[in-house]
Amino acid sequence: MSTALVPSALPADAVELGRIQDAWGIKGWVRIQPHSADTDALFASQDWFLQPPEARFARGFSAFSGCVTVRVAELKAHADGLVARLDGVADRNTAESLKGCRISLPRSAFPETPEGEYYWVDLIGLDVVNREGVNLGVVRDLMATGPTSVLVLEYPVVEDGVEKSAERMIPFVSAYIDEVDRQARRIVADWQPDY
Repeated sequence: MSTALVPSALPADAVELGRIQDAWGIKGWVRIQPHSADTDALFASQDWFLQPPEARFARGFSAFSGCVTVRVAELKAHADGLVARLDGVADRNTAESLKGCRISLPRSAFPETPEGEYYWVDLIGLDVVNREGVNLGVVRDLMATGPTSVLVLEYPVVEDGVEKSAERMIPFVSAYIDEVDRQARRIVADWQPDY
């Protein structure tokens, strides 16, 4: 294990933001594949938490086990992702040994968003109700559809006496979203269950 990879505990509010794809160049840089187009949090933090790849992608991985913290020396946008130079990673072989590592940051380290803008992670799990107070479901995911995002809700339905989950989608735009109350963990939408 590199001396720059310091064993640590993953913060309770950690959010996975990307992965190390591979080495980039010969001087120890790594190519990062962010999970979102919004990379502000990665740029705002000097310390990243790394975890090994999931088991199905970890074949041959031996750089470290558990969770480690690494200091980011440089980070730049490049092509369709990012490239980073990490302290203590000075050659291509060491950079290649980190391939597949998951990059996380504590949610508390994210930069503040402007009024009316939200990180996707803050919307997942919120209850969605319409103006009449009818429960429309819980935000399970968000989907990027070009210029807008779409809330993907999960809600229960009963089919043949068996309760199952169904999916509903609501565009996350001001025409349909009246209020996002993160404290109450609720979104109010101008939407009907039969849309």
